[in-house]
Amino acid sequence: MAYEFGVDDIMFLTSERGTAALADAAALPLTDTSLLKDVPTLRRKYAPHEAALVETVRTRRRAVGKLDDPDTLLLTDTALQQSTPSAVATHRADELADRHPGAVVHDVTCSIGAEMLALAASDGLGGVIGSDIDPIRLAMATHNLHDRRGVQLMRADALTPCSRADIVIADPARRTARGRTFRLDELDPPLLELLSVYAGRPMVVKCSPGLDYQMLRDRFGVEAAVQVTSLDGGVREAALWTEADDLPARRATVLRTGADGTVHADELSSDDPDDIDDPGVGEWIVDPDGAVVRAGLVRHYAHRHALRQLDPQIAYLTGDAVPAGVRGFAVVDQIGVTERALRSALAAHDCGRVEILVRGLDIDPDRLRRRLKLKGSSPMALILTRIGRNGTAFLCRPGIRG
Repeated sequence: MAYEFGVDDIMFLTSERGTAALADAAALPLTDTSLLKDVPTLRRKYAPHEAALVETVRTRRRAVGKLDDPDTLLLTDTALQQSTPSAVATHRADELADRHPGAVVHDVTCSIGAEMLALAASDGLGGVIGSDIDPIRLAMATHNLHDRRGVQLMRADALTPCSRADIVIADPARRTARGRTFRLDELDPPLLELLSVYAGRPMVVKCSPGLDYQMLRDRFGVEAAVQVTSLDGGVREAALWTEADDLPARRATVLRTGADGTVHADELSSDDPDDIDDPGVGEWIVDPDGAVVRAGLVRHYAHRHALRQLDPQIAYLTGDAVPAGVRGFAVVDQIGVTERALRSALAAHDCGRVEILVRGLDIDPDRLRRRLKLKGSSPMALILTRIGRNGTAFLCRPGIRG
């Protein structure tokens, strides 16, 4: 169970002595196996704050790769899990600055201030306000943003407007005492109430990637543009943009980090053309980025890259070339999906390690992999899907175009 920080912990961690204590703690392993030895070491010097030190250092380590400069931040494990990756927040801040130059942005669920760090770093915005109902997280945000100009913080309920900011950002909590929730009425604050309170004002609401945005439109009449964003292959969020009639109804934003650390963005929208050739099987199979699939833009992606679908109802694409920088699967053989057929084909190609991708079939890849009992030496890939009503498998060799 995660440690619950208190006000005295925050006061200690932000003091000169606390800074030195964090440096001492960071020099320790603090692994699950070393804690019995490490905690008494910290307790002797820094009691009663040893647990706060351990939690802070371990959470900072988990934040590496997600948040910029995590070693300078105060944060909780729950706040880290919900926080927006810095690359995603920076891309959004740049878009807000381009769309609304000079605007003041209010993050009404600012938590530890991860999103605000990106907003405050943007030269094109006129100011940043943050508020949260949780005094501990607000204290952490105050520390994390202490050297940023043009930033204001206040304690307030997200459902009680307390500023006249031009744009509102919100990130309703998606966890309850029972764990992660996908029910709109169990979000904190509830999504529909949040949209109602700020109706008429441009707003960006960060939601789970699994959000049924079509249901929001059809059942609740929510008029908002949807942006599904992925980072380095993982879908991070579905953001609702309200009062944005100039935006496409659906967008997929694909962010990828280059070898030099630079984040590159590629965007596809429902305004793009989606006419493609009839289904068929080409030399390569491409599994589109999850943001493209979640945004319902598979055909649009296929049109852009001269691909077609294996089946009209399946997201796998195929063609004679792979888009630049995208991983594809060179088709070696097309076979049945029985274990006997799969085992025979894999053995014939000396396969000893197989990657299994499944769409449209009720097959557990891990269980199937164990049952195949591979004994060869070559790496291969199996793509299991259906064409029409028939299950089919493609034996492939993975590859990537530079």
